[in-house]
Amino acid sequence: MTRDPKLMAALSYALGLVSGIIVLAVEKHDPYVRFHALQSVLVFTVIALVSLLLPTVPLVGSWPLLRFMFLVGVVGLWLLLLVKAVQGEAYRLPYLGDVAATYSVPQNR
Repeated sequence: MTRDPKLMAALSYALGLVSGIIVLAVEKHDPYVRFHALQSVLVFTVIALVSLLLPTVPLVGSWPLLRFMFLVGVVGLWLLLLVKAVQGEAYRLPYLGDVAATYSVPQNR
């Protein structure tokens, strides 16, 4: 059974961190899919950490507009990454994309 790499790459972003981990665990050989899965894990881990830490910053964490803008940015980034994966593009985010590309080398059997 052959899996469509573009679909698998897009699925790695579908549910954020969870789907990234699942796709990374399932796909052992395709570097394109592994890149997107690892980038998903890295990106959504950073997003989770920022969303946990943002409310603890004095004044800034209490601004509803800032929290809303953060949410809009996250949704926009999520959509961008989904679209790029479906289009077959290994779109690299700054820094995290480079880390994902370095460590997405297929595992040996």
